[in-house]
Amino acid sequence: MNVKIAIVDDNSFLINTVKEKLSFFEDLNFKFSAKDGSDLLSKLEENHNLDLILMDIEMPVLNGIESTQIVKQKYPHIKIIMLTVFDNDENIFNAIKAGADGYLLKEINAKDLHDGILETLNGGAAMNPSIAMKTLKLLRNPIDIESKKDQDDIKLTPREVEVLEQLSKGLSYNLIAENLILSSGTVRKHIENIYKKLQVHNKLEAVQKAKKNNLI
Repeated sequence: MNVKIAIVDDNSFLINTVKEKLSFFEDLNFKFSAKDGSDLLSKLEENHNLDLILMDIEMPVLNGIESTQIVKQKYPHIKIIMLTVFDNDENIFNAIKAGADGYLLKEINAKDLHDGILETLNGGAAMNPSIAMKTLKLLRNPIDIESKKDQDDIKLTPREVEVLEQLSKGLSYNLIAENLILSSGTVRKHIENIYKKLQVHNKLEAVQKAKKNNLI
Protein backbone atom coordinates (compact mmCIF):
# COMPACT_ATOMS: atom_id res chain seq x y z
CA MET A 1 0.00 0.00 0.00
CA ASN A 2 1.32 3.40 -0.96
CA VAL A 3 -0.70 6.30 0.46
CA LYS A 4 -0.13 9.60 -1.34
CA ILE A 5 -0.43 12.50 1.09
CA ALA A 6 -0.36 16.31 0.94
CA ILE A 7 -0.05 18.65 3.93
CA VAL A 8 -1.64 22.10 4.00
CA ASP A 9 -0.44 24.49 6.68
CA ASP A 10 0.80 28.08 6.78
CA ASN A 11 3.46 27.13 9.32
CA SER A 12 6.49 25.52 7.66
CA PHE A 13 7.83 24.26 10.99
CA LEU A 14 4.62 22.29 11.53
CA ILE A 15 4.72 20.95 7.97
CA ASN A 16 8.20 19.60 8.65
CA THR A 17 7.12 18.07 11.95
CA VAL A 18 4.26 16.22 10.28
CA LYS A 19 6.49 15.17 7.35
CA GLU A 20 8.90 13.71 9.85
CA LYS A 21 6.11 11.70 11.50
CA LEU A 22 5.01 10.38 8.10
CA SER A 23 8.58 9.42 7.20
CA PHE A 24 8.61 6.63 9.82
CA PHE A 25 6.18 4.61 7.70
CA GLU A 26 7.04 3.10 4.34
CA ASP A 27 3.39 2.92 3.28
CA LEU A 28 2.94 6.71 3.58
CA ASN A 29 4.25 8.77 0.70
CA PHE A 30 4.47 12.57 1.17
CA LYS A 31 3.77 14.23 -2.22
CA PHE A 32 3.67 17.98 -1.58
CA SER A 33 2.76 20.69 0.88
CA ALA A 34 0.77 23.91 0.40
CA LYS A 35 0.76 27.05 2.54
CA ASP A 36 -2.99 27.72 2.29
CA GLY A 37 -6.15 26.62 0.52
CA SER A 38 -5.59 28.60 -2.65
CA ASP A 39 -2.02 27.28 -2.97
CA LEU A 40 -3.45 23.77 -2.48
CA LEU A 41 -6.09 24.23 -5.19
CA SER A 42 -3.57 25.36 -7.79
CA LYS A 43 -1.29 22.41 -6.94
CA LEU A 44 -4.23 20.00 -7.17
CA GLU A 45 -5.03 21.31 -10.65
CA GLU A 46 -1.57 20.20 -11.73
CA ASN A 47 -1.81 16.87 -9.92
CA HIS A 48 -4.76 15.51 -7.97
CA ASN A 49 -3.43 11.95 -7.83
CA LEU A 50 -3.63 11.99 -4.03
CA ASP A 51 -5.27 9.76 -1.43
CA LEU A 52 -5.38 12.07 1.53
CA ILE A 53 -4.83 15.67 2.65
CA LEU A 54 -3.83 16.68 6.18
CA MET A 55 -5.44 20.11 6.47
CA ASP A 56 -4.85 22.92 8.93
CA ILE A 57 -7.90 25.05 9.79
CA GLU A 58 -6.62 28.53 10.56
CA MET A 59 -4.91 29.81 7.40
CA PRO A 60 -4.87 33.11 5.53
CA VAL A 61 -6.33 33.42 2.00
CA LEU A 62 -8.51 30.29 2.11
CA ASN A 63 -8.93 28.52 5.42
CA GLY A 64 -9.14 24.76 5.96
CA ILE A 65 -12.92 24.61 6.22
CA GLU A 66 -13.50 26.52 2.97
CA SER A 67 -10.77 24.51 1.26
CA THR A 68 -12.32 21.24 2.42
CA GLN A 69 -15.68 22.18 0.88
CA ILE A 70 -14.07 22.98 -2.47
CA VAL A 71 -11.77 19.93 -2.57
CA LYS A 72 -14.67 17.63 -1.69
CA GLN A 73 -16.69 19.17 -4.54
CA LYS A 74 -13.96 18.87 -7.15
CA TYR A 75 -12.05 15.79 -6.02
CA PRO A 76 -14.42 13.63 -3.97
CA HIS A 77 -11.97 10.70 -4.01
CA ILE A 78 -9.50 12.58 -1.78
CA LYS A 79 -9.92 12.00 1.95
CA ILE A 80 -9.33 14.97 4.24
CA ILE A 81 -8.23 14.88 7.87
CA MET A 82 -8.27 18.19 9.71
CA LEU A 83 -5.03 18.44 11.63
CA THR A 84 -5.24 21.33 14.01
CA VAL A 85 -4.14 22.76 17.35
CA PHE A 86 -7.69 23.87 18.03
CA ASP A 87 -10.39 21.64 19.36
CA ASN A 88 -12.99 24.36 19.74
CA ASP A 89 -16.59 23.36 19.18
CA GLU A 90 -17.39 25.54 16.21
CA ASN A 91 -14.34 24.50 14.21
CA ILE A 92 -15.03 20.83 14.78
CA PHE A 93 -18.62 21.10 13.74
CA ASN A 94 -17.94 23.26 10.69
CA ALA A 95 -15.10 21.01 9.55
CA ILE A 96 -17.26 17.91 9.79
CA LYS A 97 -20.10 19.68 8.00
CA ALA A 98 -17.70 20.79 5.26
CA GLY A 99 -17.07 17.11 4.58
CA ALA A 100 -13.88 16.36 6.53
CA ASP A 101 -13.26 12.63 6.95
CA GLY A 102 -11.46 12.92 10.26
CA TYR A 103 -10.23 15.37 12.84
CA LEU A 104 -6.98 15.02 14.77
CA LEU A 105 -4.90 17.35 16.91
CA LYS A 106 -1.43 18.39 15.78
CA GLU A 107 0.41 17.08 18.80
CA ILE A 108 -0.62 13.53 17.88
CA ASN A 109 2.23 11.00 17.95
CA ALA A 110 3.47 9.33 14.76
CA LYS A 111 1.83 5.95 15.40
CA ASP A 112 -1.60 7.44 16.14
CA LEU A 113 -1.32 9.64 13.05
CA HIS A 114 -0.50 6.57 10.94
CA ASP A 115 -3.41 4.65 12.48
CA GLY A 116 -5.75 7.60 11.91
CA ILE A 117 -4.72 7.86 8.25
CA LEU A 118 -5.24 4.14 7.58
CA GLU A 119 -8.51 4.17 9.51
CA THR A 120 -9.81 7.04 7.38
CA LEU A 121 -8.73 5.41 4.11
CA ASN A 122 -10.56 2.26 5.17
CA GLY A 123 -13.79 4.20 5.42
CA GLY A 124 -13.62 4.89 9.14
CA ALA A 125 -13.29 8.30 10.68
CA ALA A 126 -10.26 9.38 12.64
CA MET A 127 -11.61 11.07 15.72
CA ASN A 128 -9.63 11.76 18.84
CA PRO A 129 -11.26 11.57 22.30
CA SER A 130 -11.63 15.31 22.90
CA ILE A 131 -13.36 15.67 19.53
CA ALA A 132 -15.77 12.83 20.32
CA MET A 133 -16.52 14.47 23.66
CA LYS A 134 -17.25 17.82 22.04
CA THR A 135 -19.48 16.18 19.42
CA LEU A 136 -21.48 14.63 22.25
CA LYS A 137 -21.71 17.98 23.97
CA LEU A 138 -22.95 19.64 20.77
CA LEU A 139 -25.61 16.98 20.33
CA ARG A 140 -26.78 17.43 23.91
CA ASN A 141 -26.81 21.23 23.80
CA PRO A 142 -28.54 22.22 20.60
CA ILE A 143 -28.06 25.88 21.49
CA ASP A 144 -24.47 25.50 20.33
CA ILE A 145 -25.60 24.50 16.86
CA GLU A 146 -26.34 27.38 14.52
CA SER A 147 -29.92 26.51 13.72
CA LYS A 148 -32.67 24.31 15.04
CA LYS A 149 -32.83 22.68 11.60
CA ASP A 150 -29.31 21.36 12.02
CA GLN A 151 -30.22 19.82 15.33
CA ASP A 152 -33.31 18.13 13.89
CA ASP A 153 -31.27 16.51 11.17
CA ILE A 154 -28.85 14.90 13.59
CA LYS A 155 -30.58 11.90 15.03
CA LEU A 156 -28.08 9.46 16.46
CA THR A 157 -29.25 6.04 17.54
CA PRO A 158 -28.69 5.11 21.22
CA ARG A 159 -25.99 2.70 20.00
CA GLU A 160 -24.17 5.46 18.11
CA VAL A 161 -24.25 7.65 21.21
CA GLU A 162 -22.74 4.77 23.23
CA VAL A 163 -19.96 4.43 20.66
CA LEU A 164 -19.27 8.18 20.85
CA GLU A 165 -19.18 8.02 24.64
CA GLN A 166 -16.62 5.20 24.53
CA LEU A 167 -14.59 7.06 21.90
CA SER A 168 -14.58 10.16 24.10
CA LYS A 169 -12.89 8.11 26.84
CA GLY A 170 -10.03 7.43 24.46
CA LEU A 171 -10.81 3.75 23.91
CA SER A 172 -9.67 1.94 20.78
CA TYR A 173 -12.14 0.45 18.31
CA ASN A 174 -11.30 -3.03 19.57
CA LEU A 175 -11.95 -2.10 23.20
CA ILE A 176 -15.20 -0.37 22.29
CA ALA A 177 -16.21 -3.51 20.39
CA GLU A 178 -15.48 -5.66 23.46
CA ASN A 179 -17.33 -3.33 25.84
CA LEU A 180 -20.42 -3.12 23.66
CA ILE A 181 -20.22 -6.76 22.52
CA LEU A 182 -19.92 -5.81 18.85
CA SER A 183 -17.41 -6.62 16.13
CA SER A 184 -14.82 -3.91 15.48
CA GLY A 185 -16.21 -3.66 11.94
CA THR A 186 -19.60 -2.74 13.39
CA VAL A 187 -18.00 -0.11 15.62
CA ARG A 188 -16.25 1.32 12.56
CA LYS A 189 -19.57 1.39 10.71
CA HIS A 190 -21.23 3.24 13.61
CA ILE A 191 -18.47 5.87 13.62
CA GLU A 192 -18.80 6.26 9.87
CA ASN A 193 -22.58 6.75 10.28
CA ILE A 194 -22.06 9.34 13.03
CA TYR A 195 -19.84 11.33 10.67
CA LYS A 196 -22.32 11.02 7.81
CA LYS A 197 -25.17 12.22 10.00
CA LEU A 198 -23.17 15.20 11.23
CA GLN A 199 -22.61 16.43 7.71
CA VAL A 200 -25.63 15.02 5.89
CA HIS A 201 -27.72 18.16 5.86
CA ASN A 202 -24.93 20.45 4.85
CA LYS A 203 -23.62 19.17 1.54
CA LEU A 204 -26.08 21.39 -0.38
CA GLU A 205 -25.51 24.38 1.85
CA ALA A 206 -21.78 23.97 1.29
CA VAL A 207 -22.21 24.10 -2.48
CA GLN A 208 -24.53 27.11 -2.27
CA LYS A 209 -22.15 28.95 0.01
CA ALA A 210 -19.16 28.18 -2.21
CA LYS A 211 -21.06 29.40 -5.29
CA LYS A 212 -22.23 32.54 -3.50
CA ASN A 213 -18.63 33.36 -2.57
CA ASN A 214 -17.46 32.62 -6.12
CA LEU A 215 -15.32 29.77 -4.87
CA ILE A 216 -16.66 27.31 -7.44
